Amino acid sequence: MSTVVAFHAHPDDEVILTGGTIAKAVADGHRVVVVTATDGRMGNEDDHIRLDELRSSTRSLGAHRTECLDYADSGYGPDFYADPPGRVRFARADVDEAAHRLAAILIAEEAELLLSYQANGGYGHRDHVQVHHVGQRAAEIARTPKLLEATMPREVLQRVGDVCRVLRLPPPYDPEVVGSAYTVGASITHRVDVRRFARQKRDAMAAHRSQLGSGLSARVYGALLRLPPPVLGAVFRYEWFVDPSVTPGTLRDNIFDGRSHLG
Repeated sequence: MSTVVAFHAHPDDEVILTGGTIAKAVADGHRVVVVTATDGRMGNEDDHIRLDELRSSTRSLGAHRTECLDYADSGYGPDFYADPPGRVRFARADVDEAAHRLAAILIAEEAELLLSYQANGGYGHRDHVQVHHVGQRAAEIARTPKLLEATMPREVLQRVGDVCRVLRLPPPYDPEVVGSAYTVGASITHRVDVRRFARQKRDAMAAHRSQLGSGLSARVYGALLRLPPPVLGAVFRYEWFVDPSVTPGTLRDNIFDGRSHLG
């Protein structure tokens, strides 16, 4: 049995890119820990519903432990708000300080694999970009043997948009984002078949009820949760990762395949 730590920016991010992989790793007998950098709050609201939803989501996926580094959400878009009283927005956090918080979990869990994000943060969200920097540094501090960066081929985003148009559903992503989001298919090193876990992934998504309001996340969630089951399974068939320590070539189907980045 190995231990995997999945590091994400906000509650709900754990589902979209790695929900099926988490469920599969658990089913295969591995220990999975989910860590989010933020609690999803923009300020000091008393409402901790996002963390409650996170715990419900990770229970659906079967994760063994759920943690939050307790940074404030930095927000998406051109406005980068000041830090709320007594808190630091994750995108402004000192990388080494945040990395040591994450590394403490990696070390305590004796994690063999860290799941993080690519340098572009997928679609440029400042918190997602920071996850890349913090995750990379934490893996160095903890000497975690393997690091994979969750992503998806841009071509998949385009196909999802096509399906939504046929079904007359709102597009889940801004068309202007798709051209530079995530990565091209040729850069993928790992493609995990998660069709068996589509229902768990959907249940985990549904746990994040507060995200069904307005805005980009709501469009993503609303569109995906309304897909008919056969289409849902097709959309959720694979999850993708890039191993930054290797040259793309052979496409692996197991997140534990590949050499240690420690050399």
